[in-house]
Amino acid sequence: MGEALESPKPDDLKQFSLLVEFDEQDRIDLCELLEPLALKSGKTLFKERDEADVLYLIREGSIRIRSEAAGNLGLLCGGATLGAISLMSIGAREADAVAESDCEFAILTRAGFRRLFEDAPRTACRLAEAVVAELASGLRPNLARVKREFSSDEIVHSG
Repeated sequence: MGEALESPKPDDLKQFSLLVEFDEQDRIDLCELLEPLALKSGKTLFKERDEADVLYLIREGSIRIRSEAAGNLGLLCGGATLGAISLMSIGAREADAVAESDCEFAILTRAGFRRLFEDAPRTACRLAEAVVAELASGLRPNLARVKREFSSDEIVHSG
């Protein structure tokens, strides 16, 4: 990846499930604020406890996610996104992200997301809705498990 990276084009964004509801104008608006990023195999994208303030759209390659507490959490490949909630929530990264192969990303910083709200509020709102929907879909299986665990008629009082 020694050559200069091309900025993402609107059609490039069609591969991301997070952006599936975006129309052509949404993709154009978002592309104006995305920056290209390359990472060589074996290099660290970010470390656990780093400030989380960037959404990564993985265009090519694969990223290994792991944490000190949980170990290996999985592998994300081209078409996946990483860090979407960091656009709206200030906090630290929960895991390390290390390139398993040479990678190309399109990134949106939190500052870029705020600018999107100024320049293209409809697109920013659609992106925020997509992030919340993705987060909710990840929580639903856990909520179902909690409901099953607490569905008995037993009443537990603390104190």
